[in-house]
Amino acid sequence: MRALIQRVSEASVTADGTRISEIGSGLLILCCAMQGDDEKVAEKLAERVSKLRIFKDEAGKMNRAVGDIGGACLVVSQFTLAADTSRGNRPGFSAAAPPEEGDRLYQHFARHLESLGLPVQTGAFGADMKVALLNDGPVTIWMDSADRP
Repeated sequence: MRALIQRVSEASVTADGTRISEIGSGLLILCCAMQGDDEKVAEKLAERVSKLRIFKDEAGKMNRAVGDIGGACLVVSQFTLAADTSRGNRPGFSAAAPPEEGDRLYQHFARHLESLGLPVQTGAFGADMKVALLNDGPVTIWMDSADRP
């Protein structure tokens, strides 16, 4: 599973002209389930994201996690994180999990973040969404479950 995490002052998702979710300070998490991922992979990644210390402490150092600052998470499914650009200018997405599996694991990832005590909002899987954000820093972190044992 892959995630692109952005520290935000605010973020929102609009689908079909209607704002469907929004958060204040916290994390915008764009995530993609990959071929072969399962619930354990989604849970492990959610736990890593929840502990990611990218918010400033009293000394101005990035030393606090989203829960430490009372922040929220906005989780948006983005299959394009599976893009393979090694064969030309048109990316391939065959490494992404099939849509039904991707949706299930995306939802599982979001629910697991919630079970860890974090307020969570989500996008609409498979919808044409407009994601707005005010990146704080900017701080953007790439995580891939394949990068860790």
